[in-house]
Amino acid sequence: MSDAAEAKELFRVPNDDGTAEVETLFAFSLGQDRYKIDNCPFYAYYISLHDIVHAPFDDGEGFATFQEVVSKSGNRTVRVIFDPPVEPGNRSAETLNALAALGCGYEGANPKYFAVNVPPQVELQAVQALLMEREVEWESADPSYAELHRDDP
Repeated sequence: MSDAAEAKELFRVPNDDGTAEVETLFAFSLGQDRYKIDNCPFYAYYISLHDIVHAPFDDGEGFATFQEVVSKSGNRTVRVIFDPPVEPGNRSAETLNALAALGCGYEGANPKYFAVNVPPQVELQAVQALLMEREVEWESADPSYAELHRDDP
């Protein structure tokens, strides 16, 4: 996608108290207010690496601002909090290496907090099982827990 311009897209992430946090993600402009997401979201839900989104420019925000997902890439997003923080050779680093061995990619906000990209060819259940086996704190952000357990009573 060498002819596409890189941009940042603004996402508002609602809090339980009615306020919202702001996250900006890198993306490539595809024209007509459409963008291809180019990094893993650390806070936004229902969005993953390479999804195509509709995000018209908002003068008040000063950014192209997310409105909706146009098409899903097939990637999924899992977020992980490590305790202890990731350091070379420790159990947390070994968990990241195990995720990479499954075929996942990841980005770290800091040594404790990581967004993990689960590509379409990697079984989400295998990633979840690995994280549960290693007793790591994690959440499924795309698909969300509610989406994964829609049919549960």
